[in-house]
Amino acid sequence: MDVRPELLALILACAAVTAVPRVLPLVLLAKIALPRWLLAWLAYVPVAVLAALLAIEVLVVEGKPALSAANPSLLAIVPALATAAFTRSLIGTVMVGLGAYWLLL
Repeated sequence: MDVRPELLALILACAAVTAVPRVLPLVLLAKIALPRWLLAWLAYVPVAVLAALLAIEVLVVEGKPALSAANPSLLAIVPALATAAFTRSLIGTVMVGLGAYWLLL
C-alpha cells in the first residue's frame, strides 16, 4: 500500500495540531509551582465541564427546552443524584441513572 506524501503530511499535521495544545501546558506547568488558590480553582473545572455537558443532554431535547415530566432524562436524574449524594459511588450512580432511564423509556 502506497501512502501519498500529501496524505502523510496531512495526518502528521492533524496529529501535531491535536497533540501540541494538550502536551504544551503539561510541559510548561510541570516546571512551575502553582499557587494554592489556583489549584483549588482548577479542581472545579472537571465538575463544571461535566455539569455543562450533562445539562445540555438532559434539559434540551431536539433543540428545544424539555422541562416536563415527559422527559425521561430529567426524571432519571433524580434517583441518580440521590445515589450520588448518599453513596458517593460513581459506578452506583451510573448504574442507577441508566436503569432509571431505561425504565422510563
